[in-house]
Amino acid sequence: MTSKITWAQLRDMNCAELEGAADGWGRASNLADTGRDRIDKQLLNGLRETQQGEAADAAVGRLRQLSRNFQYVYTECGLLRTTLNSMAHEIRGQQRALQEALDDAEALKFTVHPDGSVTYPEAGEGLIDGRPMPGGTATGGGVPGLLPPSGLVAPNPNVAKAQDIADRVVKALRTAADIDWRYTRILRELKAEEGLKVPDSTWTDAATDAAAVRNAAGAYLNEAIPHDASPAERKAWWAGLTQEQREEYLAVYPDQIGNLDGIPAVVRDAANRDNLQLLIGKLEGQEGDRAETQLAGLREIDRQLHDGRKPPMFLLGIGDEGNGRAIVSYGNPDTARNVSAYVPGLSTALDEEFAKSDLKRARDTAIGTQRHDSSSAAIVWLGYDAPQTPIDDPLGSLAVMGDGRAEKGGAAFNGFMGGLAVTNENENPHLTAIGHSYGSRTVGAATQQRGGIPGVDDIVLVGSPGVGVDHAADLGVGKEHVFVGAAENDVVTRLPSKRQSAVGVLGLIAGGPVTAYMAGDLADPGDDDLWFGKDPASKEFGARRFRVEEGPQLISRAGISVDAHSQYFDPERNAVSADSIALVAAGQSRELKMEEPR
Repeated sequence: MTSKITWAQLRDMNCAELEGAADGWGRASNLADTGRDRIDKQLLNGLRETQQGEAADAAVGRLRQLSRNFQYVYTECGLLRTTLNSMAHEIRGQQRALQEALDDAEALKFTVHPDGSVTYPEAGEGLIDGRPMPGGTATGGGVPGLLPPSGLVAPNPNVAKAQDIADRVVKALRTAADIDWRYTRILRELKAEEGLKVPDSTWTDAATDAAAVRNAAGAYLNEAIPHDASPAERKAWWAGLTQEQREEYLAVYPDQIGNLDGIPAVVRDAANRDNLQLLIGKLEGQEGDRAETQLAGLREIDRQLHDGRKPPMFLLGIGDEGNGRAIVSYGNPDTARNVSAYVPGLSTALDEEFAKSDLKRARDTAIGTQRHDSSSAAIVWLGYDAPQTPIDDPLGSLAVMGDGRAEKGGAAFNGFMGGLAVTNENENPHLTAIGHSYGSRTVGAATQQRGGIPGVDDIVLVGSPGVGVDHAADLGVGKEHVFVGAAENDVVTRLPSKRQSAVGVLGLIAGGPVTAYMAGDLADPGDDDLWFGKDPASKEFGARRFRVEEGPQLISRAGISVDAHSQYFDPERNAVSADSIALVAAGQSRELKMEEPR
């Protein structure tokens, strides 16, 4: 691209004016955020608590639309602020490069012309007559340091210096012109549709706008985000930012700040609520079953975030990678003394079923825990790709037979819990890790990370096919702090071990069902091995087994049912189990009703 800007124009450009305009858009963004916050936390809650009927419902709908509009204004104004600040940041870099070249020219008594060419004086000595070599003019854009052949003539030593200065001037001008072109294009796109309503299509445009600003502002903001740091280091990084810097990160990188372990919960919640709208807009513009499935899940989460339910919801993570990501807390995990985090298992993905069923499990746990200690919060953590059923994913379903996804998920869960441990404001918070089904294998993998799961005092395993270790003592919290719930009719807690399965198949081939049974019993004499190791409910594993309802039978007159595997958190269908989980999460396990191990 040919530059039309002169070096004098670049030198004299007032970047402070760009930053002043950015501040103005920042103030507009903050005002919109304040308006949205007042609607969500004061007007809507007050209206729900004091008014009922069709008129109240209509008013709630209008207020939610106004909140959504404010959120859009907040996002777009924030993007404008960062665009202008980033442009000023990049232009200043080229101004510094230009000024350094001009200073070098002045020191050497060279003349820099408006077009960037550099005139230099005579210097050096001729090889024959000893006279100084004549001066000349160097034009930028050549190859620095490449001089014409000299033959028997010694070159003027100023030639290389002048060429270097000319090249630096032209590079600064061309780069500045490119910066101007890139940001002008972005600013032209940052405009809203006319009207008072912000439809999903507008959020689709907003998602595109955000992506464009992220790409442009990479050097300005993104490179400083401490992706590879520890949760404690990230917490310190965020605390060291100015308020303006925080606002810019939240406006441009809500996806990264919202999913960064070590950032305070209220900040992650604010970032993820904004990113939720951007993700909805992004998926609205896509086709296919995956986009449709995740969109349904996101919309259900969004609905719940605005329905005024208690305990209050905090969105600690959201994303569309893999099968989707969602981390929701009921209660503030930074202020609560007791915090539990539940990891779901087989067939869990970011869909409508997850948003209804798994979020309810965490909410039920929070309500149950708060009955024992009001300072409690409960989390559902979908921060990994859980294996899917054959119907959902014929190839991916094979992962349930292996440890790969549990190991990867365990590392991520370990980091998340480390973040909770450093952001919690209590001197000695009580943290509980809960694993259900394949999620218990994921929790088991997290315990095997170096140092175990940060801050965790107790571990609860329900509906577990094994956790990857053979003894509760190997989970790092002491066997007396490992609690197991296993319904008698839960088929998952009765899975044969890998060795037993293999030997049983050979026995079936060799002599039929009786031989298969005998061979399997020889492979696992005590019948206390499951697919992923020792049965957590067995005496040999050494954990504390709490009482749960036996659950519906696998086969009955009503047909086949696996509901016994999914009722552990339900206070209506398995009240004993739900209350047992709540007691452990509240740090009151001494009140548990225990059951003999298998």
